[in-house]
Amino acid sequence: MTATESEVPESAADTEPDYRFTLANERTFLAWIRTSLGLLAGGVAVHELVESSRIEFAHLALGTACVALAFVLAVGAYQHWRTVQSAMRRTRPLPRPALVPVLCVGVGVIAVLAVATMLFS
Repeated sequence: MTATESEVPESAADTEPDYRFTLANERTFLAWIRTSLGLLAGGVAVHELVESSRIEFAHLALGTACVALAFVLAVGAYQHWRTVQSAMRRTRPLPRPALVPVLCVGVGVIAVLAVATMLFS
């Protein structure tokens, strides 16, 4: 008896993608992780080095926003790497990157917080 396609496990349908695409996916993942690490370092620096302003919680909010965005980007980068790798192995269309709008909005919020901190300090 031969196995039909529906009986073949999903992992058996996977094909090894061209190594260049796998390496490009990995480089993209590492770029998101570098961005996340930069935000994490910035958040810690703001919290530890910036003097308190008249608005006592302003630098804490700014540091917390940086660290929170770093966490979201790190987790999102891993999820995006996995979904792209899976799509390449199954020769399916690549998913759209959801991290780009998250990063744009997050950096916008951090910029507004930074300007508010500077204006009111």
